[in-house]
This record gives sequence, structure tokens and C-alpha cells, in this order.
Amino acid sequence: QVQLVESGGGLVQAGGSLRLSCAASGRTFSSLAMGWFRQAPGKERELVASIVRSSGPTNYANSAMGRFTISRDNTKNTVYLQMNNLKPEDTAVYFCAARPLGIGKYDAWGQGTQVTVSS
Repeated sequence: QVQLVESGGGLVQAGGSLRLSCAASGRTFSSLAMGWFRQAPGKERELVASIVRSSGPTNYANSAMGRFTISRDNTKNTVYLQMNNLKPEDTAVYFCAARPLGIGKYDAWGQGTQVTVSS
């Protein structure tokens, strides 16, 4: 069973930056593809970014393209989401998720971390 713990959320002004971290345990990290999702009040959860291996491939939602960067450090069992030029519409709870390589469905989720962007 994979355990995921996110950190790094908080309150930031529009135009600012945050870096989210997600530490994984319970399974060989390099055997997992990782993703960051977010859910805003009244909206469905959406995939923000994903990464398969340290060398990629990566995938981004249109809203994140050019502003967010997903990366992973397999030596630290951690995946990151660097978020720059934040906008009020980025306000949401951000979740880290994991899926075994070759499996399409994410089957492990973190508890979420709140990101609030003020205008």
C-alpha cells in the first residue's frame, strides 16, 4: 500500500510561487507514475500534471502549461510541483496521486494541501 504525504501549500499573492512536495512510501517509488490533481470548491477534481519517470514523459493541463513544472527525485521518493505566476483561479486543494507503471488508474492518494492565491 502506497502512502502519500503532501506539503508546501499555503497563501500566496497573485504572481507568486509555491512548490508542493509529496513524499511516498510503501512501494518502490521508481515503479510508480505520479500525478498532481486539484479540486476547487464546487468543481470536479482535475489532473494538473503527471510524470512517469525522472526523464519523463510529463503531461500538463492547459491551465498549467508554461507556469507549473512537475519533477521527481527517486532518491528521495518525492515528487514536486513548482507553481509560478500563480493566479486566483489556481486556488484549490492539491492532491498527490500514484499509479503503478503500466496501469492507467491512480490508486493511491494523499490527503491534500490547500493552495490559496489572493488577488
